[in-house]
Amino acid sequence: MAGRKRCLPPAKGDREGQDGPLPAAKQRADGHRHAAALVLARGGSKGIPLKNIKTLAGVPLIGWVLRAALDSGVFHSVWVSTDHDEIEKVAKSWGGEVCEAQPRYAMHVVTTAEALEMITLRGLDSVFSVVRRHQFRWQEVKKGSAELTKPFNLDPSNRPRRQDWDGELCENGSLYFTTRELIENQGLLQGGKVGYYEMLPEYSVDIDVDIDWPVAEQRVLRYGYFGQATPEVVRLMFCIVSGCLTEGRTFLSVSGEEMVSINTRDTVGIRMLQSEKVEVVLLTSSEDPVTEKLVDKLAKRTGCKIVQVGEEPLNELKLIVEQRKLEWKDVAYMGNDKADVNCLNLAGLSAVPGDAPVVAINAAKYTCRKVGGMGAVREFAEHILLQREKAKSLMKQYRIDCSSK
Repeated sequence: MAGRKRCLPPAKGDREGQDGPLPAAKQRADGHRHAAALVLARGGSKGIPLKNIKTLAGVPLIGWVLRAALDSGVFHSVWVSTDHDEIEKVAKSWGGEVCEAQPRYAMHVVTTAEALEMITLRGLDSVFSVVRRHQFRWQEVKKGSAELTKPFNLDPSNRPRRQDWDGELCENGSLYFTTRELIENQGLLQGGKVGYYEMLPEYSVDIDVDIDWPVAEQRVLRYGYFGQATPEVVRLMFCIVSGCLTEGRTFLSVSGEEMVSINTRDTVGIRMLQSEKVEVVLLTSSEDPVTEKLVDKLAKRTGCKIVQVGEEPLNELKLIVEQRKLEWKDVAYMGNDKADVNCLNLAGLSAVPGDAPVVAINAAKYTCRKVGGMGAVREFAEHILLQREKAKSLMKQYRIDCSSK
């Protein structure tokens, strides 16, 4: 990890020396101060080891943060401070610049444009995130102590109902914005003119232990930021048979007949898409262990057209997309190896099974928890349909907003 730079991150293009610090009040050439996002991602999480690169709803946890930071358009640079090689690799693959972690900055930082504007436009020195909680707090009594507990934030004789109480604002650790001067001169993240940014409870979830993970996945699938573009309304899906629909193995009978295994959950997933008017095309190649007889049976069982592709699937598939008068943003693609990289990059939605090689995972927009032949196709089908619902909701809200003007 000798190639890492050290934090605090300097302004790109404004460095006086390769490693020399900028003057505290230095501005960019355009007259605006450099706004840097710093994401701290230590490898030594006690509750969930390496949770920063664990897949959350198909995307590494740190990927959600970096995508939002980069797409926000308000930061001049986006940095990741880490002490772990694997986190460094994932961070770079999601567009982050990497610097070496320092213990005094070991807290979580994420991004929101509105919070940054509280500093750049309103003149605050520091802003941090809070979430509203409706929890009555009582003083802790140590074991063996004769002391009695007492309430901190309520009168038991006049106990309010939830709907009659505004609750309290609690720091949730999601984001901290501050000026460089405050950090360098006072060693503080919160000081000077302080403000807070209130997050809605549905957007705030702590991931400290394993049981928090499913809750976080459901939240991010419903409320998560999936990118700048409107959620894609897929009309055509391509799916590699070997390694996606099947587990990639061939079974040979005593008589020499070849057989493959297909999971019922995956065929149900295909039917779910077909019922929503999404055409599903299955792909085989000369390297796939699928004989002509098996192709016929597969077509009948799934109701899908089956197309044989060459070493570069894109060559054949771009013609199919053009024939249907579609664009690649209307296409979903599921592959599982290096040959699929171009299609994975090009498709509006793309996925790989959980056991795909790294080269394919890095190209895909979604990584399934399930492996090939064991429900990965069903999982991706559900993801596609979820994005369709999001697109419908956005369009509905757009129409409401237009009609109210």
